[in-house]
Amino acid sequence: MNGRRLFVALTVAIALVIAACGSSSKSVAPPPAGSSTTTTTPVVSKALGTGVTATSIKIGINLVDFKCIQQFIDFTRPNQQPVYQAFIDDVNKKGGINGRKIIADFNTECPLTPTSDLLVQVCTKFTDDDKVFAVMGNLADAAQSAAMHVCIAKKHRTPVITFQVTQDMFNQVPPGLMVFPGTTPERSDQVLFELLKKQGTLQGKKVAVLAQQTSEPSVKAAVLPAIKKLGVATGTAAYLTINGADTTAAQSQLDSFIERWKSEGVNALFVTGQDAVTKQFIEKVVKQMPGVILLTDVSDALPQGQDETKAGANPNPYEGLYLAGGYRAADYATSDNWKYCAAIYKAELGKDAPGPLANIKVNVGGKVLQDQTYNLINDACQMVSTFQEIVTKMGQYVNVDNWVATVNSFGPIVNRGGGPYASLRQGKYDYDDTFQLQQFDSTLPPNGNWKALGPYQNIPS
Repeated sequence: MNGRRLFVALTVAIALVIAACGSSSKSVAPPPAGSSTTTTTPVVSKALGTGVTATSIKIGINLVDFKCIQQFIDFTRPNQQPVYQAFIDDVNKKGGINGRKIIADFNTECPLTPTSDLLVQVCTKFTDDDKVFAVMGNLADAAQSAAMHVCIAKKHRTPVITFQVTQDMFNQVPPGLMVFPGTTPERSDQVLFELLKKQGTLQGKKVAVLAQQTSEPSVKAAVLPAIKKLGVATGTAAYLTINGADTTAAQSQLDSFIERWKSEGVNALFVTGQDAVTKQFIEKVVKQMPGVILLTDVSDALPQGQDETKAGANPNPYEGLYLAGGYRAADYATSDNWKYCAAIYKAELGKDAPGPLANIKVNVGGKVLQDQTYNLINDACQMVSTFQEIVTKMGQYVNVDNWVATVNSFGPIVNRGGGPYASLRQGKYDYDDTFQLQQFDSTLPPNGNWKALGPYQNIPS
């Protein structure tokens, strides 16, 4: 899977990305036979956890209020609650999880709300007030922080399944209490450089890094060590201060770094961060550094490149951009996992599911928006099935101690929203292991897409 475009980072205050798998390449291939184990985890505790009774398990599902951010985005996700409920109803109609029905407790948040208020509206609501066993969905705030994750998973010791997680966020919560049905940027970076090394792409090159300031910790912790491991020469790392829609200061910073890179002989640039990979910065880099090789860990660079194609840019500044991606849309559209998700959607809601290649426009308040019902279906199917798999393996005694023990020893897991390879184990809580070296090709229909440079590989490290 190429990353989850839950909400594209907005250069306003939010960087909402539904980690998702989604934008143009969220996918799922059929898991290999026997890829998920069903053996019950040894019992740590026989107590029933918060939100658990003999017949039910209560979970919190956090959704995003698209109306409050509509002015900043060009897409929408209608009917979020009914779609999530459809997948929960499917589980319940088939006997629930080990005989327990799932009870969904929904909440909708505006990510522009101050974090201090969101902690009350989301964390306090689900844990202290509604007493759920676990929380799933999107936990986004304007600061792109781990505040809500920490509040739910650490302060209230409640399991979390969510998107858009970094290794730094994982480090802030107790091991095993947060699961990400995707891949952290840090692990994607390591995989990208590993794949490029095998191809010799960066041999003899001098590599620099372009990042937004919020990405500095992960760059220093993962990107720079990975580049050093390649044994290639490096240039200065640039951290742009991007605050809201006014990028004047960041543009000025970039101009200075470009001149420095030229003097250093930099000819390859790794770009990370949802804002750093946007057109205003990439256009400038490519124009002033002709022939530079571009690399990224941001799959949502794709819509940026597609926008350039639509605008008639020739050459397209994103041409040849490298990514360690996952299942592409065309592959996912024919996969057994998409058929699984689409069949449940149709059975429960009585209509065909729009697939990953669908291009549906809707008019909301006079504004034409991209309908992301497909992404919503994919997210809901993945979230609910992940919860179902973990709790099924946990057995009859559903509590936090057994959840942690189960996650830490899980092994291969079926990823309804990723590729054929996925796994959970102690210390590894981002479970997508399907990777493929890809490059942006503006000639692929309709407006450019990721081109495969090799087969899909199982890379669990």
